Parts: sequence; C-alpha cells; structure tokens
Amino acid sequence: MADQPAPNPPSSLSRLSIDRSAGTTTRRRRPLWKRWWVWLIVLLAVGAAAVVIRGRAAPVAVDIATVAAAYPSSAVAVLNATGRVVAARRASVSSKGTGRLEWLGVQEGQMVKAGEVIARLENRDVAAQRDQATAQVEAARANLAQGEAELDDAQAALKRAQDLSRQNFISGAALDTAEARYGKARAAIETLKAQIHVAEANARVAGVGFDQTLIRAPFTGIVLTKSANVGDIVTPFSSASGTTGAVVTMADMETLEVEADVSESSIAKISVGQPAEVQLDAFPDLRLLGEVSRIVPTVDRSKATLLVKVSFVERDPRVLPDMSAKVAFLSRALQAGERSPVPAVRPEAIVKRDGRDVVYVVTADEKGGAERVKAQPVTPGARVGDLVRVDLAPGTRVVAAPPERLADGAAVTAAKK
Repeated sequence: MADQPAPNPPSSLSRLSIDRSAGTTTRRRRPLWKRWWVWLIVLLAVGAAAVVIRGRAAPVAVDIATVAAAYPSSAVAVLNATGRVVAARRASVSSKGTGRLEWLGVQEGQMVKAGEVIARLENRDVAAQRDQATAQVEAARANLAQGEAELDDAQAALKRAQDLSRQNFISGAALDTAEARYGKARAAIETLKAQIHVAEANARVAGVGFDQTLIRAPFTGIVLTKSANVGDIVTPFSSASGTTGAVVTMADMETLEVEADVSESSIAKISVGQPAEVQLDAFPDLRLLGEVSRIVPTVDRSKATLLVKVSFVERDPRVLPDMSAKVAFLSRALQAGERSPVPAVRPEAIVKRDGRDVVYVVTADEKGGAERVKAQPVTPGARVGDLVRVDLAPGTRVVAAPPERLADGAAVTAAKK
C-alpha cells in the first residue's frame, strides 16, 4: 500500500482568528456624544462664550438725561421772562459844593442811616465864615439890648418933661425935644430888630455853606460803590478834568424789585397784583415769591417789549442789585406743598416693557468697563411743566429715549451730538 501524504499543518493566519462561538461577558461601550457629562461641559462652554461675547458687544449709543429737581410752579406758569434786580430807591451821593475830599467814613457794603455823615470836604474857610456870621448875630442882639435901654431912658425923660410942662416949669421946646428923642429911640429899636434878622439870615447862609461840605446819606441803605478817595476834588459838575461827581452810590435794599422785559404780544397775560416766582441765576435753588407791582406804559419800539416791575413778597439778604433773575408769572398763588422741588424726567424717557412703565437707569460698571442700563419700574406722576414726576432720586442718569432694541443690562455710551 502506498504511503498517503501527511496532512498540511494549520496556517498561522488561522490561529489569529477569533472564535465567536465562545460566549463573552464584555459590555458594549456607549458612544461619547451620548454621555451626560459631555453635554454639561458643552453647555458650560457655550454659556461662558455667550458671556464673553456679550461683554465684548459694541455699546449702544443713546442720549443720556438726568432726573431733574423740578418745581410744581412751572405747571401754573403762564409766562416766563428774564430781567435784573434793581433798587427802586438808588442814589449817587455827592456834594452841592466844590472842594477837596478830606474824610470818607464808609466802605462798600456798609449800612448807613438817613442823615448820617458819610464824607466831608475841607471846610475850615466856610467854618470860619459860619462862626463870623454867628458872632454878627450876637452883636446885633447886643445892639438891640442897648437900644431898648435907650428907649426906656427916652420914655422916662418924656414923662418927666410932660409933668414939668403941665406945671409950666419948662418951655414947649424942651418938651418937643423929649418927644423927638423918644420917637428916635423907638425907630432905632425897629432898625436893630431888622439888623438881627439880617445877621440871622447871614448865619443861615454860612451854615448852609458849611453843611454842604458834609456829605450825608439821603436815606437808609447800603453803600454799593465808592467813587472817590480822600484827596480827590469833588464837584457837582464833574466835567472838569481831575474831578469827580459822586462820592458813593447807595441803594435802599428794602425797595429791591425785578425789572423784566415782556413782549407786547404777551402783555395781555400780565396784570398788576398777579403772583409771580423769582429765581436768581446766582442761587438756582432759591425761589422767592413776588407780585407784579406796575407795568411801565411805554413800549420799547426797538425790542417790541414793555417793562414789567415785580416786587418781592419774600426777601432774602443774598439778593443784590443788578443780579440776573428769571420771573415766572403764575396763574394763581402757590400752595405750601408746591414750593418744594420734585424729581421729574422727560416723558419720552418712560417706555412700556412687558406691560410696565420703566426707565433705563444708566449705571457704571464696577469693573471699569462700559456703562450699562438697568430697567427700573416707575410710577409716572403729574405733569410738571414739560416733565413728568417719577419716584427716582434727582441726579439719576437715565436713557432719554430708549430704542426698542435696548435690553436690560446692555452696554451703552453717550451719543455724540
């Protein structure tokens, strides 16, 4: 029997094959995208990216306004005008005489009383003339006393002559002489009395001349300006070179009022006695009550205005002449609760968002970044002139006219005008 060939040995590749017939206990692994912690990481990454993108978004350009402290009086104002504070009683004080200023006893801002001597000219010459005139009065009075003594003596001599004449002890010529002497003495008395009147008149003239060298305050008031210094030549007519007219200018502070120009087309809204409110440019928070005292019946043709004078019902020592002032002419007198300011904004700053009235308050970023807005719910109140009362603090910065696309927390910047 022939020998059969031996079988081929198993291939090396066959030994590498997997035996699928045998059971396995290995669990099949889930795909990576189906695992929860992967999605958590993705969401956190997206949120962080959104925050970064939002922080780096370009700020929205908006008009920024400020919550104002508005006065309710603007709601009852029928007309507003500008003017200046003036003193109804004001004077440039000078001397009627001419001379060198020897003494000046006041300064700017000093209160003086009516009749008080505030300055003096050199007056030694007129003082001497006054003393001379006074002495002449005394001399005339002494002459009168002497003349009265002569009259008494002449009267007594006449009586004796008459008694002797009745007894025929003296002649008729002697009696006539006594009567003539008495008549002359009586006439001399009248002359001496007239001389006294003349001397007294001369003394008054000298006294007036002396008094003209004393410059007195014409009324009680405050010295506003000083126009001369000691040594200056003062004359009532200051056209001469090197001379001055007024020594000081003073005003009666009790007569301060506001002069306002009102257009003639609006003068029908003004009447004498109408209440008004005065605001000074120097003190914006100071508002004083006033009333229309008079309307000057003259039209300025160049400006088509009339001059309206408003007197102060309330006074304040800070009010000074020539201060700029604004006058609000009111339709009625103000109540006590209408004297204080209230917070108010422009009506367009209040918008509807989700059925609520809100304003967008501008706040600064704590990290020093761009300014952002916050939607602040408000309750609009009554109108205050052109503004609307709101429950926000005065000075709060808000968006003047928020656009529809403005979101709460958005970055903003002031629009360039």
